[in-house]
Amino acid sequence: MSDIQRLHPLKYRAVFISDIHLGSRGCRADDLLDFLHATHCRELYLVGDIIDLWQMRRSVYWPEAHNSVVHEILEKARNGTRVVYVPGNHDELVRKHIGTRFGNVSVCDEVVHETAAGERFLVLHGDRFDSVVQGSAWLAHLGSHAYDRLLQMHGLLSHVRRYFGLRYWSLAGYLKRKVKNAVNYIGSFEQALAMEARQRGVDGLICGHIHHPEVREMGGVTYCNCGDWVESCTALVEHHDGRLELLRWADKVPETLAVSADTVTLARTA
Repeated sequence: MSDIQRLHPLKYRAVFISDIHLGSRGCRADDLLDFLHATHCRELYLVGDIIDLWQMRRSVYWPEAHNSVVHEILEKARNGTRVVYVPGNHDELVRKHIGTRFGNVSVCDEVVHETAAGERFLVLHGDRFDSVVQGSAWLAHLGSHAYDRLLQMHGLLSHVRRYFGLRYWSLAGYLKRKVKNAVNYIGSFEQALAMEARQRGVDGLICGHIHHPEVREMGGVTYCNCGDWVESCTALVEHHDGRLELLRWADKVPETLAVSADTVTLARTA
């Protein structure tokens, strides 16, 4: 990371990240460390699947970069950032500690975040709205195993593209956009979450789980998915005026860490 970024970090009111999958080979820990080092926030939300306990049951993989991610998050908490950990299905064992607080780190099943503009967003991982995960645990684990194999192919392809100086491109993301069943699944998931937000009387909802970053208006509520740090390397951030922005960190330029950002200004105002 450049000295300029260390001296002048990107400052946000809140940051939301999900689906890091520490403990899996697909985790892009180095990219996440760049992001964590280059940003400062009052509140940091960990929106599930931070540690991939499913993968770690099959084989142990924990390089130093994964330790560094945990250390950086705890360091932010020690320096005044409020950290909220909302466990997902891959780190569901952490749900046994819901309601527990460790210093400036709180473990919650879900939480309502109020923006500077006065809008209320329900924050949860989203797996309980996934009919595959909820209905057939064995099928979910089988799908996870197949997904791991896909990510290995993705990693090899990424190395080849980097060698030839090509920009980052997600094989898994491409397949999800092109395969009809995957597109239908994503759409159904988003509709279910938007309906939950309307029923709960909040302005919007922030989730993870499906590794598909998105911010859009759906029937009077704002659906936000902060993406992942396996394929897309994205984070949802709240600026100090309450504006939400979806950052795509994967396209950063070495040394300068220039961020390619998809900026989404919410249609509603406070």
